[in-house]
Amino acid sequence: MPQDTGSKALTNHPLRGATVLITGGTGAWGRELTTQILESSDVKEVRVYSRGEHPQVLMRRKFSDSRLRFIVGDVRDKNILGLAMKDVDYCFHLAALKHIPICEENTWEAILTNIYGTQNIIECAIANGVKMVVDASSDKAVDPFNLYGVTKACGEKMIVNANQNYTSDTRFVCVRGGNVVGTTGSVMPLFKQQIKENNGITITDPDMTRFLMSTKQAIGLVLKAVERAVGGELFVMKMPATSLSTLADTMIRLLGNDETTKETIGRRPGEKKHEALISRHESPFAKDIGDDYYVLLPQFGGATCESVYAEYPSLPLEEFSSENAEQLDSKSLETMLRQEEWLFDPYATGPITL
Repeated sequence: MPQDTGSKALTNHPLRGATVLITGGTGAWGRELTTQILESSDVKEVRVYSRGEHPQVLMRRKFSDSRLRFIVGDVRDKNILGLAMKDVDYCFHLAALKHIPICEENTWEAILTNIYGTQNIIECAIANGVKMVVDASSDKAVDPFNLYGVTKACGEKMIVNANQNYTSDTRFVCVRGGNVVGTTGSVMPLFKQQIKENNGITITDPDMTRFLMSTKQAIGLVLKAVERAVGGELFVMKMPATSLSTLADTMIRLLGNDETTKETIGRRPGEKKHEALISRHESPFAKDIGDDYYVLLPQFGGATCESVYAEYPSLPLEEFSSENAEQLDSKSLETMLRQEEWLFDPYATGPITL
């Protein structure tokens, strides 16, 4: 399992003295990214850009740091986004509509945020001379089976294409990961709520597997990618995985009792039994660079990336999926869940997907 990679790694990090913009900054990833950046004590300013006023109020109270600046805005609004990106050195693009059922039911809204919004990020970054844009992608982008995955796959292509074709002044990089413990896109808060209110949980498919990592680990890997990136790469986190059955049994053991029930309800529209972080079509372009990463090289125009990563071995797997990844057992899951703050996190609400 990847080791915790926190703010200590930022001592000689390029973010020192930088102005940083985080879109979707009030989400779980954004809050942890903000935490790790601020703990370095070297960053000049962190701009938190998001649509919701109330989450910004809660986050402002929690952090109370003079280097933080909060901006209410939508990535769909290119004018406000452009103003927010003025004098920014690094942009972390985390904003997205990510809940699978909601995206399936509101297709155009998902396209406007996840595709048009990403194009706005690209154009505003270039216009403002941003040094690097880091796009947070998802395992759902691999052989996408739902609209959310399709939009994230488009976003990856757009980011890589921007690096290859639009400019040599701004570096564009993607980081692809799976589920992160306790975020609004994970099933753990739902299980917790169901156990508390009904002493029973609903499971879509007990044999379903999903990648899983702590928020701190995931964000530490995002920051390590910034240190390594030359531009045009897609960094893939070497995440462990677990079955939904193991996760459910662990949650019941921690929060339930002998009378806690489980009910299988079947998979929902757009859900896969197993997820992949690298498909069999992508594996010929993948390099194993250690440091908890695989790297996908651009399929065209990537001479710089190819030379930088030429010495590293190719992916030793036909594909990297939640079925063949390292599997977390109940004890490992318990350790991870106990270390995460989501158990007491007032932000961890909203629609749930696995």
